This record gives sequence, structure tokens and C-alpha cells, in this order.
Amino acid sequence: MPVMKDLVAGVPRYRHFINGQWADSTGKEFIEVENPATQEIIATVPKGTADDADRALTVARYAQPAWEALPPVERGRLLHRLAQLILENRERLARVVVAEQGKPLAEARGEIDGTALYLTYAAEEARRITGDILPSDNPDEQVWIERVAHGVVVGLTAWNYPAALTTRKMGPALIAGNTIVLKSHEGTPLSAFEIAQLAVQADFPPGVVNVISGTGDGLGTALVTHPIPRLITLTGSVRAGKEIFRSAADDLKILRLELGGKAPFIVAEDADIGAAVKAAVASRFENCGQICICNERMYVHERIAGEFLDRFSTAVSKLKVGNPLEAVDVGPKFSAAELAKVERMVEAATKAGAKILVGGQRLREGPFARGHWYEPTVLTAIDNRMPIMQQEIFGPVVPVLTVTDFDEGLRLANESSYGLSAYVFTKDLRRLMRLVRELKFGEIYVNRAGGDAVHAHHAGLRHSGVGGEDGKYGLDGYFQKKTIYVNYA
Repeated sequence: MPVMKDLVAGVPRYRHFINGQWADSTGKEFIEVENPATQEIIATVPKGTADDADRALTVARYAQPAWEALPPVERGRLLHRLAQLILENRERLARVVVAEQGKPLAEARGEIDGTALYLTYAAEEARRITGDILPSDNPDEQVWIERVAHGVVVGLTAWNYPAALTTRKMGPALIAGNTIVLKSHEGTPLSAFEIAQLAVQADFPPGVVNVISGTGDGLGTALVTHPIPRLITLTGSVRAGKEIFRSAADDLKILRLELGGKAPFIVAEDADIGAAVKAAVASRFENCGQICICNERMYVHERIAGEFLDRFSTAVSKLKVGNPLEAVDVGPKFSAAELAKVERMVEAATKAGAKILVGGQRLREGPFARGHWYEPTVLTAIDNRMPIMQQEIFGPVVPVLTVTDFDEGLRLANESSYGLSAYVFTKDLRRLMRLVRELKFGEIYVNRAGGDAVHAHHAGLRHSGVGGEDGKYGLDGYFQKKTIYVNYA
């Protein structure tokens, strides 16, 4: 059997994982994988072709009936085994995440813990795959409703959590009886390949798990438009989600799209300021602000704005930026293009009248001469219509707008095309209940920092997505319903 990777000019070169084996691409081009902290090329991976997509999807379809026929507890046993192997390789996998994505090592270790947890949770659902038996309108008859697999699932993942997003899709897809073809973002493909290597050790049947690499407009389009997959699950940008929506229309594919966010962070005048500051920092600057549920814009009551901004700015100015393998708070931006986007947004905001309170600059000198570095930044906004208040930053920058009362904060928070997550700090139960009813977001964090639970439901409204992930509701999307009328007269 071919090995997972070779060394070419001293750099690891990976292969596709198709049908339980490492396979060369039918194309001859490769993608370079860059370390965001050093700009060194750490690996190359195949630039997959339409033929590669067809091979992977064909073997996944062939393997699916036998996989679905396995008792769910047997499928769960394999998921448990893979989760165990991931934890046994925690440190190595965390360092792979750091190298390809750039987050601090402590955060990467937490990601690997979550990577295993997604599989464990899915495995535990094996004995909770239920249906219904209904009384019929006819005598001597019953109506059965079963939950059955879709068949082949295509999983497309983003670059900000390359390991965790792999199993977030793999776990529920497989426990439901589907087989899967996974394509990570071309900038962070290594985690998925390493997990595929562990799936070999866990003895998954050939064709059940397939991992291939390539660009979104090349391999991604080939996977989405291919007639075999019935379900496409994406974590990515709104732009990518819209393109997939259009591409999948001809075959009426089922879509689960977890897209961008522009989470408001509302701080009422009765809030615990210390707790709000701590949560605001954590919810904005973890993973360099590159999380879809990040605190992206803040609305602070004018009565406490002075004290809050002083304490918040002080906390942000103390964040340590640097080598993600050391004890730092903030690593590099993921790529040169992402860094340039953040620079443009801050520059446009300041030209429109925003005032920088902390940071506001790209880091270029000394240890930051190479890599994609930006200072943790706080700026005051002057208008909710400013692009920096409406467009996703996805970086270590947060704008703050002062509001005159609670109703204004609620209204401005809802003035967005996004609807993924929101944060609220208040001690007033009446306000809390209004927020639960009136905030148009799929997740609301009350008096706490972000971080969703594996057994809850992660879903956005409006342009933030279609469908959702996690928990029993997320798992349900990986099934379809079959109704059987049983007459035994």
C-alpha cells in the first residue's frame, strides 16, 4: 500500500486517501501549505481533479450500503476507537494544527480535545437512533417512520479549525450510516489527512472515510456538482455558501451551510463590568479573532462606557502576540490575504471617523518580520452603518459603539445580514427574556464568553447559514425519513 506522504526536496508531500488507501492524484499539480507564523512551506498536497472527485465519490457510494447495514453500535465502536487514537496523538496533532493554521499551542490542544469529543458524542448516539410507529386510519395497519442515511456526504471545511471541523462532520455523517468524502480548505489540509491515517489504524472499512485535497473552485466544485452525493455540508464563508447553493440546485441536493457571523456584544448599564470585559476579550481574540461566533461588534451603554472601555482597552493592550508554540495569547493571521483584508477594514474605518484606542497596526519588525501579524485592536465606531460594523472582520479587531439605552442596543444588534451568534451582559431578567425573544440570532450567550456545547445546536439565521450542526438536531440532518405502511390484515 502506498504511504501517506513522501519527502520531496525536504518537504512532505501528501497523497489523497481514497478507498482505504493512499492514492496519487490524476493531476500533476500540488498546493503548497504555508506556516502562517514563518511563511515557510511545511508540506505540499495534491491539487485534486474532477477525476479524483469521481474516484472518491464512486468508492464511497459502493461502500455505503454495507456500512449502513452495520448495527449503529458497531459504527459507534469504530468512532470511539478513532477518538481514542486522536487523544493518544494529541500533542502531535496539536502541533500540526499550529503549523498549518497558526493558533497558539494551548488552543490547538483544546481543538484536538474537541476533535475527539465530536466523534465520542456521535458514537454515543448509536442507541438513540429512533423512529416512530403511528396508528393508521385503516384497520390492521401500522405506519412506520424510519430515519435512514442519505447515502454519500460531501464535507467541506474551513481553515480556522481544520481538525475539529473534520470530525464535526465525520461523526454524525458516519453514525447515521452515510459514507463521506472530505475536503479541507486548501490552506489547512494536513489535519484531515492525519485523521485519515488514524482511521486506517482504527480499521474503518475501505471507502467509508475518504479525504482529498484541492481548491474550492476546482475540486470543491467537482464534488458539489457530481451526481453521487445527496448531502453537502459546508463550514465556510457566505460567498462560498452562495456558490454551493447555486451549484447544487440542478440535482436538488440537500445542504447544510454554516457560514459567517457578525456577533454583537451588548453590555447593559447593569452588567457586571469585570465579567463582561473578560468575556469580551476572550470572545474576540481567541484564535486571533478567526472564529465564526467571535465578538465582532460591541454596543455598550453610555452610562458605563467610560469605565468599560478603560478596562477593556487595558486588558487588550496586555495580550501577548508571538510565536504560537510559546506561551502567547494571539498568534498570526492565517494568510497574507486575510491580513490585507483586516488592514483595509481598519484603514477605511479610521478614514470614516473611527478612533483607535488600542493597536491598529500590522506588526513587521523583529520576530514579526516574517509571518502575518496584526496587533490586537480596539476602535470606537461612530455609525452602525460603517462597513466595519456590518462586514465580518475575522481578525483581532473589534469596533465599539456607545448606545443611549437598551432598546437602541437591541435594535442595532439586529441590523445585520448575519444571524449566527450574539452576546448579552445584563442582570435584568425582563431584559433577558426580551432578548431571547427579539434577538434574531441562532445562538445567544448570556453573561458568559462564547463556546458552544457538543450536545447543543449550532445554527445561524439569515446569511449565516442553512441547517445546523451538533446535538440531536444537528444529527437529524444527516438522516432522511422513510415511511412504511404495514397492513397485516
